[in-house]
Amino acid sequence: MNFLKQLWSWFGSIAISFILVVFLGVFVFQSTKVMGHSMDPTLHDSQRVYVSKLSHTFNYEPNYGDIVIIDSRVDLKRTFKNDLLDSPLLSLFTKGDDKHVWIKRVIGKPGDHLEMKDDKLYRNGQLLDEPYLNEAMRANGNKQWTVPEDHVFVMGDNRNNSMDSRVIGYVPLDHVLGKKLF
Repeated sequence: MNFLKQLWSWFGSIAISFILVVFLGVFVFQSTKVMGHSMDPTLHDSQRVYVSKLSHTFNYEPNYGDIVIIDSRVDLKRTFKNDLLDSPLLSLFTKGDDKHVWIKRVIGKPGDHLEMKDDKLYRNGQLLDEPYLNEAMRANGNKQWTVPEDHVFVMGDNRNNSMDSRVIGYVPLDHVLGKKLF
């Protein structure tokens, strides 16, 4: 009987720990791994970064220049189930792939007019100073975007080798999963 009490106590402690870790990973804080070179030279392939999930939890709009993780499936309506399945701990037990989770920099917020002209990027008519860029951007023509309400426009720092809003379009704010801390 004493063995069963001890076993039940261990099981309860493990279950509480598991629930706490999932809660923290979904709502507060998580680590993620950079996959690819789209954020070079700021972040490197296979680098681990730590992300605050509070902006996602409380629906904060990110600031210009914030490095954020996003769900690149912009046509998908995100639900709480998506948040759970994207949790690093729960993803160990599911067949989910995290190739849809990208890390990018916020360039445009709702209402902003962005323009790529002569291989330079302008926001609301002002040339952006982007010292973090890997190399001069090759825009392949002039392009313009106006960021809709409840969306952001994101780009990688390695502009010539980045899949970002230029390809997938505007990112709904509920697809901004967190902000890089360090």
